[in-house]
This record gives sequence, C-alpha cells and structure tokens, in this order.
Amino acid sequence: MRRITTRVAALVGAATLAMASPVPAVAQQAQQPDSMAKPPPLPPNFPVPSDMAPDAAYTQTKNCIGSLGQGVDLKNMPWGQIQLRFTDLHRFATGKGQKVAVIDTGVAPHPHFGGRVIAGGDLVDPKDQGLKDCDGHGTEVAGIIAANPPADSAISFRGIAPDAEIVSIRQSSANYEGERGPEGRKQTAGTLETLAKAVVSAARQGVGVINMSVDNCRPVSQGPITNAEQQLQAALRYAYEQEDVVLVASAGNTGEHGCPDQRNGTDPNRPTHIVTPPWFSDYVISVAAMQRNGDPAQFSVQGPWVTVAAPGTEIISLDPATGGLANLQVQENGQQNPIQGTSFAAPYVAGLAALIRERFPHLNAKQVTERIKLTASHPAAPGGRDNLVGHGMINPIGALTTLIPSEQGVAPDATLDIKANLPAAEVKNWAPMQVALIGSGGGVVLLLLTLFVVHTVRRVRGEGKDDARGMA
Repeated sequence: MRRITTRVAALVGAATLAMASPVPAVAQQAQQPDSMAKPPPLPPNFPVPSDMAPDAAYTQTKNCIGSLGQGVDLKNMPWGQIQLRFTDLHRFATGKGQKVAVIDTGVAPHPHFGGRVIAGGDLVDPKDQGLKDCDGHGTEVAGIIAANPPADSAISFRGIAPDAEIVSIRQSSANYEGERGPEGRKQTAGTLETLAKAVVSAARQGVGVINMSVDNCRPVSQGPITNAEQQLQAALRYAYEQEDVVLVASAGNTGEHGCPDQRNGTDPNRPTHIVTPPWFSDYVISVAAMQRNGDPAQFSVQGPWVTVAAPGTEIISLDPATGGLANLQVQENGQQNPIQGTSFAAPYVAGLAALIRERFPHLNAKQVTERIKLTASHPAAPGGRDNLVGHGMINPIGALTTLIPSEQGVAPDATLDIKANLPAAEVKNWAPMQVALIGSGGGVVLLLLTLFVVHTVRRVRGEGKDDARGMA
C-alpha cells in the first residue's frame, strides 16, 4: 500500500447531523396504527414541495471548522476500500457521466473533486449556493462518493465513484441558527420540510442518485404520521417514481437526535422509534454501518426499513478546511473522535448506485435498488434479511457483474403445486426370520444335548475301566 499523509480536521459541532423537525402538526389520521413499521399511504393529491426558500433567516452563530494542523501518517488505504475491492471495481465503472446529489451541510470545492462539484442550492444561506461547508459533514460524505486524488500523488484514499459529479444542496448546519416554529425559538438549520424541498429540487436538476446522510428520530408514542413527515414522503415518492432517482439514506445512530438504543424495541415488526427518511422504505435504500471485523457497528440503529450495510467506522475522507484528508473529528470540548456513523456508510451505497447507472444505463431506479439488494452478502436470517444489516454488506463487484434474470425479461420461476406421491410403507414379514431363529435355536439346543450325552457316556466308560483295573 502507498503511504499517505493527512491532516486531522477539527470539526466544531456534531459529527453526524440529523435534523429534528417539529412534531406537532399531525396529519388527518384518526388513530395510531398498531404497528408503525410501515408508514400509511399518502392522501390523494398530497402536494409536492416546490420552492427552495429557507424556512427561516439563518445567521452563523459558531465558528466554522478548522484543522488541527498536525500531520498523520496513514500507512494503508481505508479498510472500506480494501473490503469493497476498489482496485478491481474501477475496471468496470467509475461513475463517469453520473450526477449524485448530496443533501447535507454543503460541499466545499476540495481539490480532490477536480472541479466536479456543482452548486445545487442552499436552504441555509442562499448566497452560498451549497458550496460552503461550515460543518465539514457534507464534504466528508461527498468525498466517500467522488474524491479522486491525482494519479501521481501518494494518496491511496479515493471515492467509490471517483468520476461522478456532486450536486451540492446545503440543507442543514449546526453552526447556523434562526427563529422558527410557533414560538419563534432559535434553532439550528435543518428540518424535514426543508429536506423535502431539497429532494424535489435535486430530482429536478437531473441527478440519478440522492444521498441523504441526515436522520430524524422520534418515538412511536408521539402519534401517527405528521404533516412534515408526509411532505418528505411526497417528495421521496415524486423523486423515485416520477424522476427515476435512486434514493439513499443513513439508517441512524444511537444516542443522537432522539435515536434509541440499537435494538429499537423487542419486536422486529413493532419499532419503538421511527427514523426518517429510512421509514419510507418503498422509495429509500437505508444503510446500516459495519465495522472492520465484519460485525454491525454498535451505534447503527436497526429497524424493519434497513436495506443494506456498508463500512461505517474508521473513516478517512476529505478535510473541508484544507486540501488534505481527515480521520478525526474534534468536538467543541476538545475531545477527538474517529470519524464514524451511518452517515458515512450511506455514501458508499450512493456511489455504488452511480456505478450501476453508468454500467447499466437502461435500468430504472427500482431495478438499481433491487440489484444492490440481490447482490449483497446476505445474513443468515429467514429470507436473507434482518433488521440490523438488512440484506447485508454491499458487494460492488457482484452488483456490477451479476446476471439478474428479471432484467433480461426472464420471469421468475412459477410456484409448482406438486403432491408428494410417496410409496406405501413397507410391512416387514418377520416369519422367515422367526423360523430361522427357532430352527437355529433348536439346532443349538440339540447340539448341546448331544455333546452332553457324549460327554456323559465317555465319562461313565472311563470310570468303568478304572474299576475293572482295580479288581484285577
């Protein structure tokens, strides 16, 4: 492996951002269903968000991220690249000609993007057009998708789709605050409503894939689906069904923004908490995080909506504050943490979707989604899926090389109603065996009796001769 030198990014703020939307406005639904594993269908003619206006006037209240300025020598490329076989993978596709929208904290024009970052819009500060990343999160996510260092550099890290274009839409930031909500309280930027706007805008800009490394978690006990959740549901349905966009979201991290413990309830089909966008699994690929040893990451929230898994620990990506790389995040209290989270597992899948769309341009969004699921390394669970890793760790080589019959117009095998015509049970005739055993037993008895008689006769004769000799 080539040696690379990186700078450690100092991220001031949350490592994985999730935008909690106010939960009050409840949609027209009389009672909460018994299970919230699946969202209810949208009412007829539910409107799709159509504007890109911020929901508040946001101002920057915290300093943007910087860099610690210390060099770190990384002797090997990230384990995720090795696990997913990037060296072989890029012989089949590199994402060329594909546009991937990153709806996040913005994407800084890092040198390793080579000018492939497009301004997609800004719901925090419109004048920045999505090309300012004060938090660092969006640039790191985009780097996992499309970073491509110069071929003659000593840097081994690169994105899974290194020739793809990134359309950046800034939708959230922990460093900006604005007055919103019925009480006009100051809150950080990012809600489900603005996420819905960003999804529609991205879809209308001609992207083939959208990455949403943002989550909102809330207890099921808070009630049925909210109006904000329905707005996002409508936006996702529009992007998936009408604009043919592959939608990818992070599965959520424990302990962040209301997300529960990893198990999320004792009944797999009755979660205690809802995670959106993953909840809308009819349209969204939600991605759990795996760690180097092949186990699911302990922070990855499970649920019936989890689709697949990807590397989500020991992450290396682009340092948005410099032209280098980052492998640590530094919180406001000075604590240094490794970069990890389902936020960084999702872009592996978004990049894979871009590779599939390049190699198989005739596939629609549903077929791309199915190809990712079918070629994953399935867990040992009924149906090859569980609530923790979904259909399992993605297999990019398999996703780009597997022949799937349904894509060739071959119908799946029909179920056959075949009755089992088994032969009647064989009744064993034990009579011959019994006769043989009785005959054998009788023969043995007769032989023993004969031997006894012969032995007795010989003994009597022997004793008679001895008596005769004594009388002589």
